[in-house]
Amino acid sequence: MAQRIITIANQKGGVGKTTTAINLATALAAIGEKVLIVDLDPQGNASTGLGIDKAERRISSYDVVVGQARLSQAAMKTAVPDLWIVPSTLDLLGVEMEIAGSANRALRLREAMRSENGGSFTYILIDCPPSLNLLTLNALAAADSVLVPLQCEFFALEGLSQLLATIGEVREALNPGLAIQGIVLTMYDSRNNLANQVVADVRAHMGGAVYETIIPRNVRVSEAPSHGKPALLYDLNCAGSQAYLQLASEVIRRERRLRAA
Repeated sequence: MAQRIITIANQKGGVGKTTTAINLATALAAIGEKVLIVDLDPQGNASTGLGIDKAERRISSYDVVVGQARLSQAAMKTAVPDLWIVPSTLDLLGVEMEIAGSANRALRLREAMRSENGGSFTYILIDCPPSLNLLTLNALAAADSVLVPLQCEFFALEGLSQLLATIGEVREALNPGLAIQGIVLTMYDSRNNLANQVVADVRAHMGGAVYETIIPRNVRVSEAPSHGKPALLYDLNCAGSQAYLQLASEVIRRERRLRAA
């Protein structure tokens, strides 16, 4: 199977972006895919959530973006079989100033991936910072498709329109083949009337781009990162873990359609 690169992006914080990256990657690995997460968020929450101690992050995504290391040198094995991560460090905070003057500043990650064809991974998931900065542009320029986590809250559609505009600009200037993999609704509480209205509004505006799977608000999913584990390892049977397994199946079905198109 050909490798697929999916960027997980939303310029808003607290929407479940990193949680989605960790648990979708774990679910894909659990069903037989070989998966790499590239942590592009200086906060490094995906790295922490997969149990990678800060002291162990000797080669990071920063080194890859500035050209000091290859992707394969930075990839670290996690406790999840068939799941690796290129960890993040706070060095990423200074990367924009370091590469801002270079002509290929938005293509650094893509070039790093192409230089070794991404290794033997079938899926590479890129976890972005909660902003539309140069790191996010690098992630969008490198990807085949974008997966957008969207919290079931009042301003969800407002934030989505800004991200969709950025994706359109990236298509025009950097990556014409960039597709929208899908929009996943997160932190859903069925008892909340507003959440139900958001689901209806997003489906009305975005139609088939929205996944059928909805990620519920779930205590066990929230607890898992503090134990350095994906929710699927922390509590496989909780509602959140089961939802991410369903999402993985849906992502694979959509990827087959995108490749066939």
